Amino acid sequence: MRFDLAIVMIGIALSVRAGCTPIPGPMPTVNPAAACVVAPDFEPELMASDSSDAADPAAELIDAPDGSQTAPGGDSAGQGSSTSGQSNSAAGRADSGSPAPGSGSTGQNAGARPAPNPDDPVDANGNPIPIERQEPKRILGFMPNFRTVSGGAKPHPPGWKYNFTVATRQATDYSSFIFLGLTSLSAEGIDEHPALGHGARGFYAYTWRGFLDKSDNTYLSAWLLASTLHEDTRFYALGNERSIFVRELYVISREGVAKTYGGHQTPNIAGLGGKVLTQIISRQYYPKSATTFPVLAEKFGYSVMRDVIFTSIREFYPDAAAHFIRRHREKMAAKAAAKDAAH
Repeated sequence: MRFDLAIVMIGIALSVRAGCTPIPGPMPTVNPAAACVVAPDFEPELMASDSSDAADPAAELIDAPDGSQTAPGGDSAGQGSSTSGQSNSAAGRADSGSPAPGSGSTGQNAGARPAPNPDDPVDANGNPIPIERQEPKRILGFMPNFRTVSGGAKPHPPGWKYNFTVATRQATDYSSFIFLGLTSLSAEGIDEHPALGHGARGFYAYTWRGFLDKSDNTYLSAWLLASTLHEDTRFYALGNERSIFVRELYVISREGVAKTYGGHQTPNIAGLGGKVLTQIISRQYYPKSATTFPVLAEKFGYSVMRDVIFTSIREFYPDAAAHFIRRHREKMAAKAAAKDAAH
């Protein structure tokens, strides 16, 4: 228990620290499609974005407030370009069906506004969610984040079928088994339940019981109770428009507060009730020494604490991801400028 708690505490500390580091200079609004490549399950592919920037950093276009596209330096990329670049820009405007004043070409990129990625999250008005508020389906490429809604995004409506699908995906994800193996090793290492034994036999005893605990909690909280009570127990990220203190208080409060299907605040009966029922059911397959009230209360408290820690990571991860993406782009732009100056 102490081992996996240390892991998640280090993760949230790094996420908050990175997300709060200021970036020098004004910060323009970045088109999410240009900021990172989002896979079909909304996972930012940072490496893909990095490679494209390294190839041609000056080709990145940033949305200006008036809807036109300007180069990162602020001037139209089409001014002073070659005849080939101007013809490409004209062709891009012709394809779009309307003139694009202030738009230009960087030689190979047409001035036409790129079509939005249908997989990018959008708000209720259909506008793309900024990269600082986009929640990937996997954090750091492996940690499941299927039950988190990007700040301001329009979520999929909940229901019996949808809730069951998401709960199943969460409970059977490959990363869940990795985490389960780590927690089983740590529990056996500190001899949390001596009656379960040691060695391979003890590891097996801890593992299958841990899998049942996790699966029971997921299906009860995210599917059965949530669907029966019409509670939306997904985490709706607050986003970077609030202070860190307010956001952390919000994360903690989500343990006791959920949403109805109509979007109103309601006590999180499904979330807390699922944890309580999980402990009651676990009395059927744990040894007697592990089913006393103090032991079950400790496991319940640990489950709540673990949820708060992982939810904190989900809340602050987009800040950290956007920060490192922008730092990389700044470095690539500086290298490109130095290379141009050398010539």
